[in-house]
Amino acid sequence: MVSNIRGYLEPIANWFAGLGVPEPIVHWGHPAMMGIVIFVMGTFTAWAGWQGRIAEDKDKKLEQRSTHRKLAPWLFTFIVLGYTGGVLSLVMQGQPIFESPHFWTGSAVVGLLALNGLISATKFGGGSDGLRLTHAYVGTLAIALMFVHALLGLKLGLSI
Repeated sequence: MVSNIRGYLEPIANWFAGLGVPEPIVHWGHPAMMGIVIFVMGTFTAWAGWQGRIAEDKDKKLEQRSTHRKLAPWLFTFIVLGYTGGVLSLVMQGQPIFESPHFWTGSAVVGLLALNGLISATKFGGGSDGLRLTHAYVGTLAIALMFVHALLGLKLGLSI
């Protein structure tokens, strides 16, 4: 299975390699871009979501929920694109894909965010307070895991 997936990805990675992207960009581009996505956009999206839950002022609560609702799909999109770019970066550098804890935490983050998007897409099961609470905690878990993921990525980047 691993060789099959690598076989599908190598032509794409070779195409990107043919663009003459400098090695430091191939090596550190993913961490730099995803660091911005995680630490800036991710934390702000999570903060807005929690403010939408706990704010006392009704207008503030509605404003923060609106902000969260607008940002969260973009956060998910950038995370999925970054995930794809990170895997391609590993292939371009001749590194194994599935052997890194960084790969597995990234996969878990994508899964948690997809679950949260699904919960939201159902309108929280028709407005279920339990699903809203689940959404809040799954999102918080995803953000916390993103921080662990970033640390594992830094360790990986320094090792190759």
